[in-house]
Amino acid sequence: MAARKTVKKTNASGDELKQYYREMLLIRRFEEKAGQLYGMGLIGGFCHLYIGQEAVVVGLEAAAEDGDKRITSYRDHGHMLACGMDPGGVMAELTGREGGLSKGKGGSMHMFSKEKHFYGGHGIVGAQVPLGAGLAFADKYKENGRVTFTYFGDGAANQGQVYETFNMAALWQLPVVFVIENNQYAMGTAQARSTSTPDIYTRGQAFGIPGEAVDGMNVLSVKEAGERAVAHCRSGKGPYILEVKTYRYRGHSMSDPAKYRTREEVQRMREERDPIEQVREMLIENKHATEDDLKAIDREIKDIVNKAADFSRSSPEPALEELWTDIYA
Repeated sequence: MAARKTVKKTNASGDELKQYYREMLLIRRFEEKAGQLYGMGLIGGFCHLYIGQEAVVVGLEAAAEDGDKRITSYRDHGHMLACGMDPGGVMAELTGREGGLSKGKGGSMHMFSKEKHFYGGHGIVGAQVPLGAGLAFADKYKENGRVTFTYFGDGAANQGQVYETFNMAALWQLPVVFVIENNQYAMGTAQARSTSTPDIYTRGQAFGIPGEAVDGMNVLSVKEAGERAVAHCRSGKGPYILEVKTYRYRGHSMSDPAKYRTREEVQRMREERDPIEQVREMLIENKHATEDDLKAIDREIKDIVNKAADFSRSSPEPALEELWTDIYA
């Protein structure tokens, strides 16, 4: 095993670090359980797990305020949990049950929460980007000071609709943070083989949109960058681009064996840069928590996830007439 670097002191309080640790661990354990249920045939269709990318959404949610909006693609379970949606409702939606957050009709890729200002979960690559700008347009129109986080991946960054949206967002000075979750492989092609620029955020320069690249495996770095982006947008200066360089440990979806990279590469990332382990070491080395404290948090999280899984299996399937609700006629 590779030797770890000495963990630096941090300005974050012990309570803040524990909160980030708890939230990232919830996403990690939830996704592991979802993978198990998928393997048992209890989750059907596509299922894209967020394992390895937890610091991205936890860090940015720490920079958000009440009323801010978020919209993302199909790798969305982590986003739902980070913004406070019920784990039982999320898991029940994955299993297609009545207790799911979209009544069992949306599945893994299509969940929403008006209460939490979460607008999906979208299965079409890049389609959420113009929708996110639309949410930001509504906020600017209402002059309510809110910001929209619009997430998309490195693969989606090559979609034409992304650049049409950049142009309109810059032209109208919309309060939207474009978050590129760059996990380096899109669906299965390394960024270097598909993208002409090493830093994708620089593409915003053509539209006058500022941005930066961020270490997406460090939750504190993500939070700090998120605060800069949010301050820019709230001050009326228009959109901002964050390219958060992260790494997914699993394949693109549960059906992807990920043969386009080596096991050694994945193992090296787990051992040297895991986002949860980094916070764990900060807590221990800065004496904010003991091993027993962290074991207690792990037990608490496992209990939450197990209860969510039990609920997802016990909730009934939607009634047939549910097919005709929540649609345009």
